[in-house]
Amino acid sequence: MKYLQPLVLITLLTVGMGACGDKKDSAQRDLETQKAIQEGMQKEKKMYEGMQKGAESIEKQMQEQKEEPKK
Repeated sequence: MKYLQPLVLITLLTVGMGACGDKKDSAQRDLETQKAIQEGMQKEKKMYEGMQKGAESIEKQMQEQKEEPKK
């Protein structure tokens, strides 16, 4: 019985210290996840802008082709 109380205390302290480290790791993972999501959003935005420019270019070419026979 004498040794049970210190053993429980040491166990709780060990678990408590381990839980503190998990928060830091979790925060690091959350930060990396957020960064990856932001990079993905930026790439998607650039892709969308490229598609818009391509569509505008095609529309411009079609407009020019329609105007050529009229000249």
